Amino acid sequence: MPIHPTAIISPKAELAEDVTVGAYSIIGPDVSIGSATVVGPHIVIEGKTTIGENNRIYPFVSLGLSPQDITYAGEETRVIIGNNNIIRENVTIHRGTARGEGITRIGNGVFVMAYAHVAHDCQIGDGVLLANAVTLGGHVEVREFAVIGGIVAVHQFVRVGEYSCIGGFSAVRMDIAPYMLATGAQGAKLYGANLIGLKRNGFSEKSIRAIKKFYRIFFRSGLTLKEAVQKVREEIEPLPEVEKLIEFVAFSSHRGLTR
Repeated sequence: MPIHPTAIISPKAELAEDVTVGAYSIIGPDVSIGSATVVGPHIVIEGKTTIGENNRIYPFVSLGLSPQDITYAGEETRVIIGNNNIIRENVTIHRGTARGEGITRIGNGVFVMAYAHVAHDCQIGDGVLLANAVTLGGHVEVREFAVIGGIVAVHQFVRVGEYSCIGGFSAVRMDIAPYMLATGAQGAKLYGANLIGLKRNGFSEKSIRAIKKFYRIFFRSGLTLKEAVQKVREEIEPLPEVEKLIEFVAFSSHRGLTR
């Protein structure tokens, strides 16, 4: 097992035989790390933290430490990280709280760039990209293949829909619907469908047209939520993307919806 002699690893930690651990890293007793994962130098992993296979963790990352929540009283909570993720320098990912699900979760194929912070109870879906210095408050949900640009702050309990894109330097105070493009330093606003992202991810022209029409009806017509949903039902074919949008916007969220 390629472990640097200066690394400190609890004998109770569970590491696959081919895990690499760099110089001066510290791994606690309740940590589990899967095959082919590379833990670089100067990394701290503690708490009940489970890391899957083929992850690359860069220097000065901190995983599984207690949450920055004044109500946290030492409850047994966790961080779960999937497979094939890249976690760059100085990222912090904190474990959950009893008030949430008790789990902070990172999916598969996630790219977390340098200095990003994933707070307690966040749920990050597969294929998400968090650019440099993204800050996620507690209980944030970022769904599959969403992209969040650099130096973005996301308020606690906000939901970011799948395949959406948030521009850099934005302040995200309310939910961002799936497939949409949003930006704004004084509070993110929608600017239409995330056309480039949708095309890159292989969405059909038919689906993209339906998403664009949904945007015009729901976010630009001035209709109430109930009226907009009814108009969408009448005028747009019930494609899976449309159904997902309706489900998302109709959900009674903690923060409300960016419109």
